[in-house]
Amino acid sequence: MSDGVASLRHQIAGAGELATVVRTMKAMAASSIGQYENAVRSLDEYARTVQLGLAASLRPLDTTALLAPAAGREAPVGAVVFGSDQGLVGRFNEVLLSYVVETLGTPPGGAVVWAVGERIQARLADAGLAAGAPFALPNGIAAITALVGRVLIALEQRRDAGEIGTVWLFHNQPQPGALYRPVGQRLLPLDTAWRQQWAQAPWPTGNLPELMNGPARTLPAFVREYLFISLFRACAESLASENASRLAAMQRAEKNIGELLDVLKRRFHRLRQSGIDAELFDVVAGFEALADERGRGETKP
Repeated sequence: MSDGVASLRHQIAGAGELATVVRTMKAMAASSIGQYENAVRSLDEYARTVQLGLAASLRPLDTTALLAPAAGREAPVGAVVFGSDQGLVGRFNEVLLSYVVETLGTPPGGAVVWAVGERIQARLADAGLAAGAPFALPNGIAAITALVGRVLIALEQRRDAGEIGTVWLFHNQPQPGALYRPVGQRLLPLDTAWRQQWAQAPWPTGNLPELMNGPARTLPAFVREYLFISLFRACAESLASENASRLAAMQRAEKNIGELLDVLKRRFHRLRQSGIDAELFDVVAGFEALADERGRGETKP
């Protein structure tokens, strides 16, 4: 019995320590969600300014020659996929991988994928998607800018060499009432449909703007900012979704650990009570045996 009690006591202590770890991770995930969601909201006003700049730059004339041409049709499709570096995120990476595979299909020229996060990189490799140099996820808001810069350099080098054509951007996006959903955006090339979309965008006032330095200098600058904002937003939304998924996983783990602790404690108390009952039975039996022995001694002549 002592071995069983000691084992249960050890299991209860271990479950309690695990519950402490889970509570800590839950608190960290909850605090991280806020900073990434705030970063996305802060980006909205700047993104609006860039969108207006694109509309002003693309409106006055044919700017086709000012935008980088796309590679040939048979060039591999490029894709940037934001996943996770760490586990304990439920089906975060699996859901995203399924969406990437479904969206890309089987491109005639193949695909080159840049994975941001070790976990998604391994799953992309298992799915047979050729991987470019992987990128580590940033550990905070301040590190996102440097990551986006490295991704843009990698894309520019491959496109200038004609090694990729169309470029897609994939990530998980936070959703109200749900954890997240996978989304995709065609990032490049900036084709005729893209140019018409921004050229026809309504201007917020009655006075149309005038470009100070001409579209040859202004448009490429706004395009760079557009690409930067798209990647920055994708990274921040992915990190917010990852922490939301981790928070949900920790909440489930906390509930399961609580239920396990209840079961272990009930078992422990039953075993202790059984031991106490057995000891009391031994005491009572010994007392009765002693009383019988004394009674027999007193009745002897």
